[in-house]
Amino acid sequence: MALLELAIGFVVLAIIAGVLGQQGIAGMSMRVAKWLIVVFLVLAILSMVL
Repeated sequence: MALLELAIGFVVLAIIAGVLGQQGIAGMSMRVAKWLIVVFLVLAILSMVL
């Protein structure tokens, strides 16, 4: 669950940064959030299979 919580935190950070006009930080935060969600999903699928 920690990965998912981190991903949500980065999405919130990206939204706040986007509203404040910091597109670089918003883009980087969204990129990190996407990778955390992908890692979470891969680990969740592996734990169900194994």
